Amino acid sequence: MNVLITGGAGFIGSHIAERLLAAGHHVLVVDNFQTGRRDNLVAHGNLEVVEGTIAEKGLVDRLVDAFNPNYVVHAAAAYKDPDNWLEDAMTNVVGTINVVKAAKKCEIKRIIYFHTALCYGLRPLEQPITLNHPLFSGGYPGGSSYAISKTGGEQYIELSGLDFISFRLANGYGPRNISGPLPTFYQRLTTGKQCFVMDTRRDFVYVDDIVDVVIKSLNGVGNRGYYNISSGTDCSIKDLFDATLKALNIQLDRDVEVRPRGPDDVYSILLDPSKTNRDFNWKATTSLNEGVRKAIEWYRTHEINQTFTHLKPVDVKK
Repeated sequence: MNVLITGGAGFIGSHIAERLLAAGHHVLVVDNFQTGRRDNLVAHGNLEVVEGTIAEKGLVDRLVDAFNPNYVVHAAAAYKDPDNWLEDAMTNVVGTINVVKAAKKCEIKRIIYFHTALCYGLRPLEQPITLNHPLFSGGYPGGSSYAISKTGGEQYIELSGLDFISFRLANGYGPRNISGPLPTFYQRLTTGKQCFVMDTRRDFVYVDDIVDVVIKSLNGVGNRGYYNISSGTDCSIKDLFDATLKALNIQLDRDVEVRPRGPDDVYSILLDPSKTNRDFNWKATTSLNEGVRKAIEWYRTHEINQTFTHLKPVDVKK
């Protein structure tokens, strides 16, 4: 296969590239390295890496015309600055349009997209959240520019008429992940800073389990439309913190502070993966302790200078 991976130097994209290259496929990565890392990709004879933004239509057209991909894995996303709505819209909406238009011209077999569980809103009406749940329920528009713009991108993909699968993701974690609570905990604990955890529960799924589903989708498994990728269970943020302490072999003098959640925070976000389990004959198998241990091993050998979130801190939300 010839596979174009947008955002292929990022967390999930680089793991997919690595898996495809190991299987003998040809991979073209385009990444602007805003949140992706150059050391996430190792030089390979079947790998080409281009630095650039998918918001530039001319670049996307040239790359697709020259590479002629069979499949597109659209993992590029802007989320670095929660206040930079224009960047989010340019990458997540306009960039997606550029990718879709170019993909239609070369008649690709399928495009794979990744979406956030926040497409269901900050106040989900059910737990676990099924695919029948309305988008942005209860008058809460996702809580971030990232969620809004990613939803726009998803809808343009459906409008295109292309064969597509959109994976709506639980909280992915593992090696190369530099967003969310786990890398933040690691960074603070290894530099002697205090930590706190929110009184919330979330659904964490290890990156290798995510990639397993994606590879199946590139091999023709699954039907056009939407799927939740989820471990099927939620855990407290304190559970994640405790797993981090265990992996680091750290014992604290006192229990970590557990803070009450903010007014815009929901107690639990848990996706229902039953359709994915059935259609892909798949189930997440990596335990939280095992996944955190593997992530920590990677953090120990790679400098983590900056972590990201697409949500504003609670104390600056308006």
